[in-house]
Amino acid sequence: MTKPTVAVFFGGRSVEQPVSCASGSGVAKALRERGFDVTAIGITRSGEWVELPSDAAFAIDAGEALPEVTADAGKSVAVDLGPGSQPIADIAFPVLHGPYGEDGTIQGLFEMADLPYVGSGVLSSSLSMDKEFSKRLLAAEGVPQGAFAVLKPGEALDAHAVIDRLGLPIFVKPARAGSSLGISKAKSAAELAEAVEKAREVDDKVVFEASFEDVREIEMGVLETLDGDLEITYPLEVLAMGEDGWFDFDAKYLDNPEPFNLHPDYPEGVAERAQELARKVFRLLDCRDLARVDCFLAADGTVYLNEVNTMPGLTPMSGVPQAFAAAGVSYGDLVERLVTLAAARVGDQKDAA
Repeated sequence: MTKPTVAVFFGGRSVEQPVSCASGSGVAKALRERGFDVTAIGITRSGEWVELPSDAAFAIDAGEALPEVTADAGKSVAVDLGPGSQPIADIAFPVLHGPYGEDGTIQGLFEMADLPYVGSGVLSSSLSMDKEFSKRLLAAEGVPQGAFAVLKPGEALDAHAVIDRLGLPIFVKPARAGSSLGISKAKSAAELAEAVEKAREVDDKVVFEASFEDVREIEMGVLETLDGDLEITYPLEVLAMGEDGWFDFDAKYLDNPEPFNLHPDYPEGVAERAQELARKVFRLLDCRDLARVDCFLAADGTVYLNEVNTMPGLTPMSGVPQAFAAAGVSYGDLVERLVTLAAARVGDQKDAA
C-alpha cells in the first residue's frame, strides 16, 4: 500500500513551544526514515505558519538556547483549508502542546477542513487540557485524585480559604498548560499569592492541588490498537526532581539524562491497578490514539490520578517513548503506528458511507 503523506505541525503559540519543537522535529525525522513523504509546518509564537526544510532539526540541550520556530526558519505558507482545496497532506500530525494545539483548537480547524489527523478529538482534547473540567468529570466517575480548588479568571485570591480547604503545601498550576511551566509549590499564604501571579503569566485560570507527600510519581503511555483495544506501558517511576522536590521543567528536560526508572519494583498488584486506572481514564475522557496518564502511588498502595496529556512529549528525554521502547515498540514504530491509526479511521469512514 502507498503510504499516506503527512504534515507534521509543531512549535505553536503556547509557552510549551520548545518541547513541541523537539518532539515535532523528531516525529518528522522518524517518519521520513520510514519512507513517508513529510511536510513539516512550524508555527511561530505569533501564529505564522512556516514550511520548514527537510533537514530542520530542533533539540533541547542544557546550556543552549531553547529551540523556537521563527518566521525566517523556512518558507511562509498560507495553507488553504477551505472546501474543495487541495489538502496539504493526507494526514495531519499535530505535535503541539498546550493552548492552540493540544486543547481542541487546531483539532477543530482540521475537522472543519475535513483533514484527518492524529490524536484525540476536539472535546477530548479540550477536556483533558483543562485541569478544572477534567478533574470535575473524573471525580463524578469516582476516579481517585487529590483535593483541588479553582481560581477563575478575574477572581481575587482568598489565600486563607484555599489553605483551610487544602492545607499546606499546595501546588499552584495554570489550568491549561503543561511541561511543568508556571507551576509552584506554595508553603505559606505569601507564597500562594506569588504562585498565583506566576501561574497567571501562563493562564488566567488557576488550579490549586493539595500536595501528596511521601508518594511515588508514576507515568504510563496508552496507545490504541487498530482493533480498538489499548496497550498500556508498565508504569515507569519519575526519579528526577528539581530544587523544590518535584518534577519541574529543568528536571524533565535539562538536568538529568536518565529521569526515569523504566522497571521499578512495586508491591503486588500495583502495576495492574495503575494500568487499569489509565485505561479507565483514557476511555472516560474519550481519548484517541495516544495519551500519557500521570499518577501518584501512595504508601498504602492506592493509585491516585494526577493528570492526562493527549499529546505527550515525544522528545528523546520524554517518558512515553522511553516506556514504549522498553516494551519493544521503537520510536519509529510508535509514530508510524499513530499515522496508521489516523489513516485507518479514514478508511472506516469511507466504508461506513
